[in-house]
Amino acid sequence: MSPLTRSFAPGERPVRWLVYQRIIDALCWAVAVILGLVLRYELTVDTIDWAGYAVFTGIAVLAQLVVGHLAGLYRGKYPFGSFDELRLLIVVIGTVAAVLVVTSIFFGLALDIPRSSGIIAFPFACLFMGAARYLKRMYVEGRARPAAAAQRVLVFGAGFLGSGLVNQMMKDPSGQFQVVGLVDDDPHKKYLRVASVPVVGTRKSLRELVERHRADAVVVAVAHADPSLLRSLTESIAGTGARLMQMPRLAEILDPGEEDLSRQLTEVRMEDLLGRTPVDLDVPSLRSYIEGRRVLVTGAGGSIGSEICRHVAELGPSELILLERDESAMQATAISLTGSGLLTGSETVLADIRDSRALEEVFTSRRPDVVFHAAALKHVPLLEQYPLEAWKTNVLGTANVLIAAMNAGTGTFVNISTDKAADPSTALGHAKRLGERLTAWAAQVSGGRYVSVRFGNVLGSRGSVLPLFAQQIERGGPVTVTDERVERFFMTIPEATSLVLQAGAVGRGGEVLILNMGQPVKIIDVARQLIALSGREIEIELTGLRPGEKLTEVLVREDETTTTPFHPLISHAAVSPLSPDELDLDLFRQGRASQPATETLRVARRDR
Repeated sequence: MSPLTRSFAPGERPVRWLVYQRIIDALCWAVAVILGLVLRYELTVDTIDWAGYAVFTGIAVLAQLVVGHLAGLYRGKYPFGSFDELRLLIVVIGTVAAVLVVTSIFFGLALDIPRSSGIIAFPFACLFMGAARYLKRMYVEGRARPAAAAQRVLVFGAGFLGSGLVNQMMKDPSGQFQVVGLVDDDPHKKYLRVASVPVVGTRKSLRELVERHRADAVVVAVAHADPSLLRSLTESIAGTGARLMQMPRLAEILDPGEEDLSRQLTEVRMEDLLGRTPVDLDVPSLRSYIEGRRVLVTGAGGSIGSEICRHVAELGPSELILLERDESAMQATAISLTGSGLLTGSETVLADIRDSRALEEVFTSRRPDVVFHAAALKHVPLLEQYPLEAWKTNVLGTANVLIAAMNAGTGTFVNISTDKAADPSTALGHAKRLGERLTAWAAQVSGGRYVSVRFGNVLGSRGSVLPLFAQQIERGGPVTVTDERVERFFMTIPEATSLVLQAGAVGRGGEVLILNMGQPVKIIDVARQLIALSGREIEIELTGLRPGEKLTEVLVREDETTTTPFHPLISHAAVSPLSPDELDLDLFRQGRASQPATETLRVARRDR
């Protein structure tokens, strides 16, 4: 940060400048007093008593140094050259002028100094000292410009945040950004300049401004920028090669660990464009059922499972057990938790939920109090080709985990489901629906808090559209979308994790908890926004709906009644229980091949 934009602790400023500052102020008083005397004597210099002038000026200089020191003017109380320092300077000069008036009243005859001399000298002293500071500030700021190699940026928003950011960027010679213009829709700011940077236009002409000024990025400096604004700006600069970046949240700006705002700028993400706001965690209620208890997470190497592990680790469990069949994924999670990837600790368990005997051994020996069941297969088209795999993992595997948990005395069990289970038309949807019903059965039999959570697509998770689209964009396209009418519910990984953890705290046995996810988003809009964020020209190719795929998913079945007893954004729905002894593969296939299975479908258990 520039030395001109922050205050200094006593002694922190260079000693040389502190000496120069006092000398300049002394000279300013010398000139101000002589001008005051000249004006008092109506421009007649011959009548001035130079000996009296010297004493009078000495008193002014001494008073300036003493009062200035006591007031903090020469100790860096306020940022140099700022309005705060100017106000303090006027107070100090006014006090010195008052001292001069009192001196002239009592000793004016002896010094041959008119009583009004101090009053006349006051405005001249303010002018000269203020001008000296301003010239010094202009000199330093002129030398502190970013290097020519810095990235050229346009700042959208010429308000308080934008002005502060521009001032900081333009006074940092080592900064990586150079502001070439401000953009603001307020017509009253048409001629505004901040740190010599002008307002060059409005949002309507943003694309033209980016090309004209050869901007590498557009920085959004608007408090609480809403998703619609970010989407509009993203579309405006699409194809120009410029990135869209935004200011951090207020809590991050106030973080004392990083004073330089320009180093906290982040690129706008898809989550920002969709406007998803994570559910606030009720930490006390979460800690009450996790702290000091043994917690097991299946699918601990997945996107949701690994995030659950990281959150749970912060809530003080007596033991955190990571159960995963993918050793590489497990190692990645272990590294994120402990910094070690040796996989020699007892916290990692290599097992497949399809193996009921292995699960029984793990649960019997570790006896987890809380289980988060995140292990699953989730790729719709792949499971449509191989529905038996969905049956083995998402249905029988879930039954295995539930039975092992019940036998081990687990009191809290959270099963992660999907919105595709609400009105299933695919193998994944049917399998997850059966998983919800199995969980409801386990709650009925065990009396424990066995619940399911249901949510839509998770942004950034493995297999979601974001990584797929990102890879296609990286390869130069095309980006493939099944149908321009397809829309889905989206949520962020933090939201999904929040819902899962909250479910264990507020869910009642047998329920499905559903997050209020707002309005569904068209997949083609997601593709367009990602292409715009990339700054490249990429084509979108429509491939047609895949077998079993619907244009729109639903979160709640028509026959389900929901309530919101605890959290306004989390709905609770009851699910009819289904015993593992009633499972049947043939009828699962029949239900999947036809329209969504009805609740009257009776199935009998096959090989587990």
